[in-house]
Amino acid sequence: MRKVLVVDDEPQLLRALQINLRAEGYEVSVAQDGASALRAAAESPPHAVVLDLGLPDMDGTEVIQGIRGWTDIPIIVLSARHGSSDKVEALDAGADDYVTKPFGLDELLARLRAVERRRVKDQDGAVVHAGDLTIDLAASSVSRNGERIHLTPREWAVLQLLVENAGKLVSQQQLLLSVWGPAYTEETQYLRVYLAQLRRKLEPDPAHPVYLLTEQGMGYRFAP
Repeated sequence: MRKVLVVDDEPQLLRALQINLRAEGYEVSVAQDGASALRAAAESPPHAVVLDLGLPDMDGTEVIQGIRGWTDIPIIVLSARHGSSDKVEALDAGADDYVTKPFGLDELLARLRAVERRRVKDQDGAVVHAGDLTIDLAASSVSRNGERIHLTPREWAVLQLLVENAGKLVSQQQLLLSVWGPAYTEETQYLRVYLAQLRRKLEPDPAHPVYLLTEQGMGYRFAP
């Protein structure tokens, strides 16, 4: 079942979208602020996000940037802002589409189908090999010699961000913002715990990692 995360601070709209999207075969989760949206996206990655820009704790563009730090899942903006500058800002931040309120359900469903088709096309062949590991970004899975390795949603979110930036340094702050949200950018101990867990599952010798490398005091790097 396709999973959609709907982010809006209007309870009536959230309820209406839940009912109608479920009727169309979607599994729907909801969030009423930006911090909750970032947590929900990291803990149970959806296939698409429907996002309002006017949130109580942060601007929707910050949510887009946080999600884009670790995944390219489709993001459709729903907004009462009609100005072209708002649309440009949202699209530049990484949104895939922009729908102004009020809108028809048929239009939103059509936009969802369109971004899902583009994502499937773009991810065709998105498989990374590292030694005996196979990391399938499209399927959100990792295996060793054909045997799947179970990762928690947050472990996968950390690994995905590193793999999508293979060979590049990913800062501690970028990882924390993207995976845990803006309230956790100083919680570097989270990264030590989760990298240790990933190394136990993925490295031939967790004490001497060859794939998940630490850049002391700066961040981490995935070496395929």
